[in-house]
Amino acid sequence: MEKVTTKRMALYSGRTHPELATEIADHLGVELGNPNIVEFANGEVRVRFNESIRGNDVFIMQTHCGHDGRSINDSIMEQLIMIDAAYRASAKRITAVCPFYGYARQDRKAEGREPITARMVADLFKCAGAKRMVSIDLHSGQIQGFFDGPVDHLTAMPVLENYLRANTKAPVIVSPDAGRIKVAERMAQHLGDLGADLAYIYKRRPKGMANVAEAKEVMGDVEGRLCILTDDMIDSGGTICSAADVLMARGAQEVWAMATHAVLSGPAIDRLKNSIITKVIVTNTLPLSEDKQIDKIEVLSIAPLIADALNAVFDDSSVSEIFGGENQA
Repeated sequence: MEKVTTKRMALYSGRTHPELATEIADHLGVELGNPNIVEFANGEVRVRFNESIRGNDVFIMQTHCGHDGRSINDSIMEQLIMIDAAYRASAKRITAVCPFYGYARQDRKAEGREPITARMVADLFKCAGAKRMVSIDLHSGQIQGFFDGPVDHLTAMPVLENYLRANTKAPVIVSPDAGRIKVAERMAQHLGDLGADLAYIYKRRPKGMANVAEAKEVMGDVEGRLCILTDDMIDSGGTICSAADVLMARGAQEVWAMATHAVLSGPAIDRLKNSIITKVIVTNTLPLSEDKQIDKIEVLSIAPLIADALNAVFDDSSVSEIFGGENQA
């Protein structure tokens, strides 16, 4: 007997950022599924998909952050439970879509007796039943090796570069630390036709102190120029604001901050509001609550880029071609 099978895409989202998932579903032309998430009185989560997903190519999306009274740990656990439910419902392939990957900064042992939590989270997704992972601008590329299966590492660079191309001329792309120099260099090269230049900040983190960074000096010519500080995330805002102060002290005309992930925890909003940074450009990989929506912040949509990547995964075509192969560089 011969039978031609048809593929069907199913997209589901947890409760952390359903707005992004809805936008992605619209771009894909599919209906966002209902995972029917129920929370018991003691906080336990139960998932039961409303429709059959047997044999489907299932994409389960959740960005990892605390939101609406739930913690980042709740967010991760909810996605794991959804993946397990899909696995036990005989999904053909399950892809974990994590626009922001939780615990990504804990990707190595910086001191003794520390965990490598980014690896543990990857193991949890594999054990739950995920066969593939999609994420955007991981804190470090090595996290791809923690997951035992294919990882599609996307980058928001095309979205950010298009914004700069439409709104700036001859900017200086500034890396806030040594770890982001390659990314800043690539962005400056792409914007070379605008007369873009490159600079970077020498930064020091005091030993044994978390969420503390001191910007020390600028490498590059920034005098009289519009400086674009680019990073993968803005968390407490200390690094970006400190770097902006150094740039202005070295004669910069104006400073913008640009990042993929707007974590904006703790004092970040107050720091950005009171800083000399005139504009903060971020993407919507993370939900931005009303109390964080200050005039300086401009949010760009990452949904079309994610939708293109998920469509490529579903069609078994190349994801890296979307980025000209530079998502792995």
